[in-house]
Amino acid sequence: MRRYMRKITFVSAGMLTVALLVLLSFSLIACDTDSPEDLERLVVGAVAVPHAEILDFLTYKLRGEGVELEIEIYSDYVLPNIALDAGEIDANFFQHIPYLESFNMENGTDLRSVRGVHFEPLALYPGKTVSLDHIPTAATVAIPRDPTNGARALNLLQDAGLITLSEDVGFYTTYRDIVVNDYDLQFIEAEAAQLPVLLEDVNFAVINGNYALENGLSLDTALVAEERTSEAATRYTNYLVVRAERVNDAAIQKLADALNSEELRDFINEHYDGRVVPTF
Repeated sequence: MRRYMRKITFVSAGMLTVALLVLLSFSLIACDTDSPEDLERLVVGAVAVPHAEILDFLTYKLRGEGVELEIEIYSDYVLPNIALDAGEIDANFFQHIPYLESFNMENGTDLRSVRGVHFEPLALYPGKTVSLDHIPTAATVAIPRDPTNGARALNLLQDAGLITLSEDVGFYTTYRDIVVNDYDLQFIEAEAAQLPVLLEDVNFAVINGNYALENGLSLDTALVAEERTSEAATRYTNYLVVRAERVNDAAIQKLADALNSEELRDFINEHYDGRVVPTF
């Protein structure tokens, strides 16, 4: 976690001794109102890229508003919600509303969204097959294992013209809804974090934006991706999430405001080249 200390510069006047300078410096540091003891600590769970990077960018801004931000980095989508529900962290930032709703339903939890921040386009990346123009029969496609992102992947494959789904299944589609699969695609489900690793062993993989970023995959190499201005961008916006009793907590609201600030919008646009899209 990044630590900041005010730099104090002394200019001697007259016959001040070194001892007096040292004593004065300790006195000023002791009175520094920016010391951690004067700040409210918030522990926020996040995946490494871009969520932890975004939080890290806001650390100094929040410190000026009386909040000491501590970032806990997780490698998957499951543990941040478990840790939040258990009270091990104060908030998390990594998930969209469909995933949150699914987690609450399956686990009997009451985690709540606070503020939407950004959208990361899901994309189909080439593995052993580099083009959609020559797809071998029974090509393997790796997709996220969790139901919400798995359904999202199937919708993307339909948009690419690789499968056809039953009408009106919307965002809750499953394999049972595939009505046309002319390429006889073979689906491999895996944890979202493992999908980039599987690329060399499958023909294609549908990869979440944060794990694509973390593994150096560019949207420029994707064969197809969700539109940045589509309905998916609204539905799959990533949110700050807390336990129900902390939705209106003052420190949480300061973090939520920082996550919707113009400074952050500029940071996202400058650093992620369209791979992360602000939605506020």
